[in-house]
Amino acid sequence: MSFYTGKSIRVGPMRFSLSKSGVSASVGIKGLRFGTGPRGNYIHIGAGGVYYQASISSGAAPQSGSKAQRVPAYTPEECDNTHAPLEEIESSHISKIIDSSSRELLEELNNKRKKLQIWPFAIFLSIAILLYSFSQPWPAWCIAIVLTIGSAVSVFAYAHDQLRKTTVLFYDFDDEMMACYQQLHNSVSMLATCSKIWHIEASGAVYDPKYHAGATNLLRRKATAIGKAKPPFVKTNIETIAVYVGRQTLYFFPDKVLVFDRDGVGAVSYNQLFVNVGNRQVVENEAVPRDALVVGKTWKYVNKSGGPDRRFKGNTEIPVCLYENLSFTSHSGLNELLQLSKTGYGESFSHAIEILGKKVITS
Repeated sequence: MSFYTGKSIRVGPMRFSLSKSGVSASVGIKGLRFGTGPRGNYIHIGAGGVYYQASISSGAAPQSGSKAQRVPAYTPEECDNTHAPLEEIESSHISKIIDSSSRELLEELNNKRKKLQIWPFAIFLSIAILLYSFSQPWPAWCIAIVLTIGSAVSVFAYAHDQLRKTTVLFYDFDDEMMACYQQLHNSVSMLATCSKIWHIEASGAVYDPKYHAGATNLLRRKATAIGKAKPPFVKTNIETIAVYVGRQTLYFFPDKVLVFDRDGVGAVSYNQLFVNVGNRQVVENEAVPRDALVVGKTWKYVNKSGGPDRRFKGNTEIPVCLYENLSFTSHSGLNELLQLSKTGYGESFSHAIEILGKKVITS
């Protein structure tokens, strides 16, 4: 899973470009662009291979730049006296997941998320005026003007919203950092090949194992995914990795993990992120994934010797699979747990995070 790095990013009508001098921004159409950058403001005119670019003076000078343990992969419909209530496995509130080196970035991201989008109102108003024009004895050319103006206003409102709410992040890699981040992408490509990836939402101890296939814990889990994805209202010149963990999504950047949920954005630096890997035997009540390792059998209701309890009807045999757990924790409150249907892939991911953490410290 190789990743790309770009030198320019488009956000609505704006184009941001990265060069050795720094970041510049420009706006315009083909043949005519106005921009600003480390060397000041400029105008760029040209077509057909003939171009003219001139600097425009500005009032201000530019600034410088585990041990295996059986647990069932199901939850009874009702909590009874055979097991403890399931305890949620979840992170702290997003406002507490803050990396000190990312305070300014988080402040910008969270402030922009709060801004109201105006393009839905522009579209609604345009449609309302258009419908009103149909109910009036207006000539066709007048209705056409209303439609054209309404469409233009809606497009302008959408582009304006993109500029107001989008944060631009540029990354310029050296060869060592490129190799480190590539290693993370390679490890994620391995994780993505697992037939099943689950997010563990909650767990609870079992009081009476005979009612739960001999298990010692119960889990509540949901299928999830891991792969390349872009954070909402963030434009960057690289490809980022996303891990979906319930109400939150973890986006892996070269220097940190950004944590998104409906309440805001948090951050964890790689040197503060702990990724632990361990195997777990799971009593699988669902279909066994094609790449899972079946390590044994048990019964839906078991007796003390491990055999079937004859007192229960419909006491079917259930496979026991060996899965891999991948946990994400931090001192700031991140606490998420994934389960992989295939073992042996989590270590490479954990190692890639560890290398990035060391790189962040030395940078």
